[in-house]
Amino acid sequence: MEVCVIGVGYVGLVTTACFAYTGNTVTGVDDDGEKIKLLQQGKLPIYEPFLDELVTQAIDQGRLRFTGDLEEGIRRCQVVFICVGTPPLEHGDADLSSVESVTRRIGEVAEGRKLIVEKSTVPVQTGFWIEKTLRLYGRGEMDRFDVASNPEFLREGSAVEDFFHPDRIVVGVEKPEAEQLLRSLYDPVIRGTFQCPVHGACPRRGEVPFVVTDMVSAELIKHASNSFLAMKISYINLIADLCERVGADVSMVAEGMGLDRRIGRAFLDAGIGFGGFCFPKDLQAFVRIGEIHGCDLGLLREVERINKERIDVVHRKLKDHLWNIRGKIIAVLGLAFKPNTDDIRFAPSLEVIQRLLKEGARVRTYDPKAMPKARKVLESVEFCGDPYEALDGADAAVIVTEWEEFKRLDLGRVKQHMRRPLIIDGRNIFDRKLMESLGIEYRGIGH
Repeated sequence: MEVCVIGVGYVGLVTTACFAYTGNTVTGVDDDGEKIKLLQQGKLPIYEPFLDELVTQAIDQGRLRFTGDLEEGIRRCQVVFICVGTPPLEHGDADLSSVESVTRRIGEVAEGRKLIVEKSTVPVQTGFWIEKTLRLYGRGEMDRFDVASNPEFLREGSAVEDFFHPDRIVVGVEKPEAEQLLRSLYDPVIRGTFQCPVHGACPRRGEVPFVVTDMVSAELIKHASNSFLAMKISYINLIADLCERVGADVSMVAEGMGLDRRIGRAFLDAGIGFGGFCFPKDLQAFVRIGEIHGCDLGLLREVERINKERIDVVHRKLKDHLWNIRGKIIAVLGLAFKPNTDDIRFAPSLEVIQRLLKEGARVRTYDPKAMPKARKVLESVEFCGDPYEALDGADAAVIVTEWEEFKRLDLGRVKQHMRRPLIIDGRNIFDRKLMESLGIEYRGIGH
């Protein structure tokens, strides 16, 4: 198929590369000229495992190209995916101005029949506004357009794998023709008829569930899913606080809970809380959606409150052991909001560092991938070449991101490098008894 993806950020770029890999001809469109120039040279503006190989291969084989011209991008395509950003506004609403602008432009310049698919995370009933905008600016020829919702469930750091091996594919449609087109487009993924670029010859797990709903339900599935996962994280962090007060171990509690198939172990890792662009934004947007439609989603406000307090928990642990923070050298290990990505949007590390700087600490930091982006937003911070440089002479270290590189640290070397071997582990990546046996002061979360 001829496919166009408008917006080549994290979601859009993965979508373009993966659809090209499964045999389609794909055009990525973006109004960021610098980004397009980079991509045309086969250089990626983001880090995502396996993505650079997919993009380079697809460009070399002539199945993927990038342009800043939307009209050129959609000229021959059958399916247009809208993957533009929907950042939060002041009161939590999603900013849909880019979605509207792109939709209007599609209506003005599109020729022939097109399926327009909203893949950006949008509030419920956005699909109706897209239909209305196409009707207003499409010269009254709405019968040339079908509209569908196809929410994404890609996790940064494993987005390519999530695309090729999803738990489900959700499409919200109003017409059977739209369903058939999307089912055909996703057929290689549904049936697994491709050579997996992530693991090679992956074992067959059966067909991927292809869930067909109306557009409104599909839009709700995305927000409902992300909000539920955020709730699990805040819940286990609440339990972690209780564990510390009664002398229990949150890791053991989570293990016992997770073995219940109705609960599951995923997203029950206590720590410094969730960040990134999706969970905080989607949680606020979902609460706002409830307000607009007269439904009190107060439970989710508590989820957000608990998550914001996680920074306080880590900061308090640090202060309890250092007495005074002013003048101390603090190593912050990890800047990205999660491992295997360079994304620092709403990352807990940023608030941790700003608080330390405000109290007069000298902050050193290291992250395997996120430092180039962090340099643009953090001042008065020393960026180091490896974790040991960051730890050298430090009075304490805070683990913020659970990179594999940090889990494999030489702990003897860590102790030697630090002026005071104190580690506040915001991700519980180390074993407390081992750390204490080595003479390292160690404080995790929920132990």
